[in-house]
Amino acid sequence: MQELLYYYFNWEVFWRYLPDMLGGFVVTVQMAAIIAVAGLWLGLLLAVVRAFRVRPVNWALMVFVDVFRAIPQLVIIVFMFFALPYVGIRLSAFWAATLSLGLVLAAFAEENFWAGFTSVQRGQWEAARSTGLGFLDALRYVVLPQAIRLAIPPLTNRTIAITKGTSLASVIAVQEIINRASSAQAQAANPTPLMMGAVMYLIIFAPLVRLSRRIEKRYAVWSH
Repeated sequence: MQELLYYYFNWEVFWRYLPDMLGGFVVTVQMAAIIAVAGLWLGLLLAVVRAFRVRPVNWALMVFVDVFRAIPQLVIIVFMFFALPYVGIRLSAFWAATLSLGLVLAAFAEENFWAGFTSVQRGQWEAARSTGLGFLDALRYVVLPQAIRLAIPPLTNRTIAITKGTSLASVIAVQEIINRASSAQAQAANPTPLMMGAVMYLIIFAPLVRLSRRIEKRYAVWSH
């Protein structure tokens, strides 16, 4: 037990590296927030565009969605950071990782929102149009609210899973939790910083997991 406490819960190491770890905590929260907000909004926008059923546009959207859902997140991050400069696009490590994960979330979100659109009964469209609403108004006031409600339950867990992918940003030296923890572990020759990182991930994501359960229960009842 004494060895376990020394190697994994060493208070001297904890206090020495706490400021660095808090810096990584802030970076991780920033990335996760941007990824979640931008990814969900972009996914919704793409689903709305798809609702217009312009065939060439829909083909392009399907390619985008399939590519970003199929390729591992780490590969996309590495490509964004190391390959794009060859075509004149240079992103900082922070934005390369954030953009990569945001696009991955957008691809999954688009499919979930589109599934919500297709789940809305055709009679809802017809009833809205029969009242004199145009296509855009019917989409905005009748179909879209229902589609969003239907898409929320499956999207909550997906959003959490993808935002946890911020840990992959350590590969391109983003100073987030895992990067700071790995550096601190190497300097201290002690894995306590990794345990600190684990606690920080719990602080960030445990409340989100509980919130997602409540959201799923609420909207599951609504959908039935």
